[in-house]
Amino acid sequence: MAATSPLMNTYGRLPVAFSHGDGAWLFDTEGKRYLDCLSGIAVNTLGHNHPKLVAALREQVARIIHSSNLFEVPLQTQLGAKLVELSGMTNVFFCNSGLEANEAAIKIARKYGHEKGVAMPEIVVFDKAFHGRSLATLSATGNAKVQKGFEPLVEGFVRIPLNDAAALQKVADERPNVVAVFLEAIQGEGGIQPAGIEFLREARRICDQKGWLLMIDEVQCGTGRTGKWFAHQWAGIKADVMPLAKGLGSGVPIGAVVAHGAAAEVFQPGNHGTTFGGNPLAMRAGLVTISTMEEDGLLKNAADVGGWLIETFRRELGALPGVAEVRGQGLMIGIELDRPCNELVKSALEAGLVLNVTADRVIRLLPPLIFTREHAQRLVDTLVPLVRAFLERSQAQAA
Repeated sequence: MAATSPLMNTYGRLPVAFSHGDGAWLFDTEGKRYLDCLSGIAVNTLGHNHPKLVAALREQVARIIHSSNLFEVPLQTQLGAKLVELSGMTNVFFCNSGLEANEAAIKIARKYGHEKGVAMPEIVVFDKAFHGRSLATLSATGNAKVQKGFEPLVEGFVRIPLNDAAALQKVADERPNVVAVFLEAIQGEGGIQPAGIEFLREARRICDQKGWLLMIDEVQCGTGRTGKWFAHQWAGIKADVMPLAKGLGSGVPIGAVVAHGAAAEVFQPGNHGTTFGGNPLAMRAGLVTISTMEEDGLLKNAADVGGWLIETFRRELGALPGVAEVRGQGLMIGIELDRPCNELVKSALEAGLVLNVTADRVIRLLPPLIFTREHAQRLVDTLVPLVRAFLERSQAQAA
C-alpha cells in the first residue's frame, strides 16, 4: 500500500524535485541538469541564484522581513513610485499574488460602479481567460473545467470572445450595468492567445466612450516578458487598472494592482487590505528585479531572443502537418498542435528541458529573461526533434 501524503491532492506533480538552480539551469536531487524554459510559470525573471538578487535578499532578511501595513513601509513607496513611472499610471496597492491582484481589480470595478449609481455592476470578461482560483476570479475565468464543482459562481460577469470588437460594442449598446472590461493582454493559461493591438485600442475607445474601466491583467505577460514593461504597451494605450505578480519578485511572492485616473481614487481606508502584502522582503525583491532588468537590458534581450525563437520555431515546425501555429511575443511563446500533447512535458524532462503544455495542445515556453541565444539554440535543438517525433508517433498510431 502506497504511503499517504500529508499534502492535499491538488497537483498532478511530475516525479522530479529540484535541489537548486543557476542562471537558466535547474538541477534535480539526482544531479541531472535541465534548461529552464518555464521560469516557475513566468516567475523567475532573473533566473536562479542571480547574484544581485541573492545579495539584496540576504541583506534585507538581516534587516526586517515583515512589519505591518499599520505603519509606513518605505520600500513600498519606492517600488510603487517605480511602477507608476514605468506604467504612466497613478498609484499602487501591493498584495501577495496574481489572484489577489485580480480580486482587488474586481473589487475596484464593483465599487466604482456603485459610486456611479449602478446597483448591480457587471464586468466584461473573455472566453479562455484565466484570472485565478478564488470564487470571484474563478467566476471571471473562462474555463468550465476550472469552475466545475464550485458553483454557484459569483454573478456580475458578461463573457464574450477575445478579439471580437463587434461583440464588445454589442455589450456597450445593450448592457447598461457594465462598468469595466477585464482581460489579459496575452492569455497564458488559455494557450498564449494575444489580445490584438487593434482590439486593445478599440476596447480603450469603448471604455472611454462609456466611462468604463479598462482592466488589463498583466500577471503572466507583464514585467518585461514581451519586450516592453507591460504587454499592452505594444498597443500604445494605458490601462485604468493593471494587476501584476509572478515575475515582479523573481521568485519572492508578490502582487500589485496599479491604478489610474478615477480607479486610483476608489479604495479608501477600510475598503481593502492585506497582512503580508507589501512586506519589505517582497518590495526589495521587486526593486532589485526592476533595477537589474534596466541595468542588464533584459527588455531588449526578451524581444531579441524571443523574436529569434518565434522565427526559428516557425521555420522549423510551422509547415509540419500537426502544427497549427507558432505565436507569442518576446519570451512568451506558444506552439499549438492540432492534438493534445501533454506527453511532451515528460519527454522534454527526459531530454533535459523544463516546459509546460497548456490548453491541452499548446507547448508553452516562458524562459527567464536572462535567456541567451545559446540557451535558445539549445532549446530549439532539443525541442524540435521531440515535436517531430511526437507528431510522427501519434500519426502512426492513428493510421
